[in-house]
Amino acid sequence: MAVQQTRKSRAKRGMRRAHDALGNPTLSVDPVTGETHRRHHMTADGFYRGRQIINKAVDVEDDEQD
Repeated sequence: MAVQQTRKSRAKRGMRRAHDALGNPTLSVDPVTGETHRRHHMTADGFYRGRQIINKAVDVEDDEQD
């Protein structure tokens, strides 16, 4: 089991944690729809780089009842 030999100072702890901060996600605007989305992700409408890659399914109500 790993056990430290001496206590680390607040400065050393802070230096270790300096790279742990989370950044804001990079956002882009789709050229066709004008919708804001995350970089390298498709929009909610199914567009990516100006092309529709996924057709959203239309909700179909079942009219047949037994």
